[in-house]
Amino acid sequence: MDAALKDLGDYLAETLGDTAVTGWNVTHGELTLGVVREQVPEVLKLLKGDARCLFDCFIDIAGADYPERKKRFEVVYHLLSPRQNLRIRVKTSTDETSPVPSVVDIFPAANWFEREAFDLYGILFSDHPDLRRILTDYGFKGHPLRKDFPLTGFVEVRYDDEQKRVIYEPVKLAQEFRSFDAMSPWEGSEYVLPGDEKAGEAENGEGSS
Repeated sequence: MDAALKDLGDYLAETLGDTAVTGWNVTHGELTLGVVREQVPEVLKLLKGDARCLFDCFIDIAGADYPERKKRFEVVYHLLSPRQNLRIRVKTSTDETSPVPSVVDIFPAANWFEREAFDLYGILFSDHPDLRRILTDYGFKGHPLRKDFPLTGFVEVRYDDEQKRVIYEPVKLAQEFRSFDAMSPWEGSEYVLPGDEKAGEAENGEGSS
């Protein structure tokens, strides 16, 4: 199978050229194809319709966040070719303001996946028919799968019995963050747990009648 994927990688690189393909490799039985952001629709059209590809089964779109990069987001498309019995992963990169062209016209199933990537990462998709949040609540601020999004979030939701409705409030921590040392008392900690001081007194003969 790796030989077939390598042949396909060579074919795609030659057919699409450097203006569309940034690189490719085969690992774990899957071909990964790097693609220029603006060329994503053209590449997916070829993958779907070309007789040597026939990747007409759209699996999903995934996002990844690398805040240290200038283009912090990777958008990853997974496709399957049932007739060729092959899988391919298509990757492109973007930043917070540059939209990735939508592929809903090519794969209608991409609709909700693009909305999910927008909701959770803030990745923009141009020409999407209905780009709005899909998993978070109305009025939600921020994008919860970004690496710089706080684990506690910004607001919390609760039902107010006096107002008889759901209300949003800023997150309030009931106590300061605790510092955990992760030391095991069975392996010898550097402190005495409450109550353990009695064992030391018994060993020294204190407290006996």
